[in-house]
Amino acid sequence: MPETQDTIASPRPVSAGAADAAAGASSPAVEFRSIEIAYGKFVAVRDFSLSIRKGSFVTLLGPSGCGKTTILRSIAGLVDISGGQIMIGGQRVDDVPIYKRNIGLVFQSYALFPHKTVFDNVAFGLKYRNVPKPEIARKVSQALAMVRLPGSEKKLPSQLSGGQQQRIALARAIVFEPQVLLLDEPLSALDANMREEMRVEIKKIQKETGITAIFVTHDQEEALSMSDRIVVMNAGSAEQVGTPEEVYETPATAFVADFLGKANMLAGTVGKPGAAAAITLAAGQAVNVASAARLAPGSKVTVVVRPQKLSTGAAASGNKLSGRVVSTSYLGGSAIYEIDIGGGVTIRANMPISGRVFREGEAIEVGFDPSDSILLDEGGRRIS
Repeated sequence: MPETQDTIASPRPVSAGAADAAAGASSPAVEFRSIEIAYGKFVAVRDFSLSIRKGSFVTLLGPSGCGKTTILRSIAGLVDISGGQIMIGGQRVDDVPIYKRNIGLVFQSYALFPHKTVFDNVAFGLKYRNVPKPEIARKVSQALAMVRLPGSEKKLPSQLSGGQQQRIALARAIVFEPQVLLLDEPLSALDANMREEMRVEIKKIQKETGITAIFVTHDQEEALSMSDRIVVMNAGSAEQVGTPEEVYETPATAFVADFLGKANMLAGTVGKPGAAAAITLAAGQAVNVASAARLAPGSKVTVVVRPQKLSTGAAASGNKLSGRVVSTSYLGGSAIYEIDIGGGVTIRANMPISGRVFREGEAIEVGFDPSDSILLDEGGRRIS
């Protein structure tokens, strides 16, 4: 794959002189060059390469233990890398002390000083950098206005709600205008309504400041709603890098399809070659799926269909799957159905309610257009 920004980059040798020459306006904000992070014999991150554009919002998404937080902490210098290089603004930083890296960091736990006022919490990084007092006051006031907490300078963290404390943590991280803002699952301690509000606020502030942000989460909805690019992590490696639309609509692997949105994964066998090849599913039903022309009859494949792509009644088109409703989850404007299509196979359909809600035990027919599905080969990789 040719190297592009916000994509997995190809490893290449880099000299100190070349690294210095690369610094400047044209350099990526952050670049990982074949980094590896190991704890003894356990390799937490392996051969990870990524180039991130200045001013972009990139999310490292994956399950617990996949290496996403370890990568984030390596940028800040909180974790040492075992191999490779980390570049910020064209300069190598993996051998630079923590205090010399111009990084803003927002933690899940806020990490505010409980005995210090809001002003002193936000001003901490400025005082450490010996910024003059009048400038500190101006910058703190500006940062608090940006996070919509003006006039809160004299309060203590204990006098603030969880959402307000997270805003203060964000103000502290951006007040000294860092090169990169790192956000380590900053919303996980908030309730659902506050999480949604803070998603909007963080994204708005990131756009207003033009700061490069790297966000870590295991929450697919957060990643899809906030990111310019998503890096889907699995077992210390990047499975796929792309826009939210790309990784959701065209997952590169079975892992990405299943982790990001819980797609229906229908095992089947190629019946005949062609532009829209007939696939016989393990459930016994047949569907047509594009992109199987190069596969020989008898090839084992998996048809991937998102629950939102299934429809019923007059809206159903293309491939038809008959089954019986196992369970119904009513969501107001839509409903989620678990449908038994035979052969021990259950699929999920998330459909708008038109007319009535199907109940448990009812027969149902759902359909999907061949273009709304993708095909994975026997190894679990997308067939292009």
